[in-house]
Amino acid sequence: MPVLQYPAKPAPAVVGLPRLVDFFEHLGPHDLPRLSEVYAPDAHFKDPFNDVRGLLAIEAIFAHMFRAMASPRFVVLSQMAGGDQAFLVWDLRFQFQGQQAWHTLHGATHVTFDAHGRVLDHRDYWDAAEELYEKLPLLGGFMRWLKRRVAKG
Repeated sequence: MPVLQYPAKPAPAVVGLPRLVDFFEHLGPHDLPRLSEVYAPDAHFKDPFNDVRGLLAIEAIFAHMFRAMASPRFVVLSQMAGGDQAFLVWDLRFQFQGQQAWHTLHGATHVTFDAHGRVLDHRDYWDAAEELYEKLPLLGGFMRWLKRRVAKG
């Protein structure tokens, strides 16, 4: 008697990663109510400034980003996925509100997905001093000076 074999269910990261990348590369303020399509209800989010749990807290972080930055746009440069985890390398291109100059913040994200391909854990890695503080008008000059002083030993 032949044994029936059912196709293996795709790994959570294989399902969730394309959805996550598409969400971030097209993210605008009007997309924030759709976070539940990408994040689990009790998802954890951590970056250099935040460490929160839950959709409302994550939505608040992105809402703040849209208030502080003009035209922020994520560009995913590379991605890897396996099992329930994925790793992304990205650039965030933005202007500070009221300024003309464009800036790029380079970073990486490690995510873990639930069985439905929704993000359970999102951890961003980027250097706040180099990627953000040095770009601020007053603080930037001080940060660059401090970096030179430390490098000279």
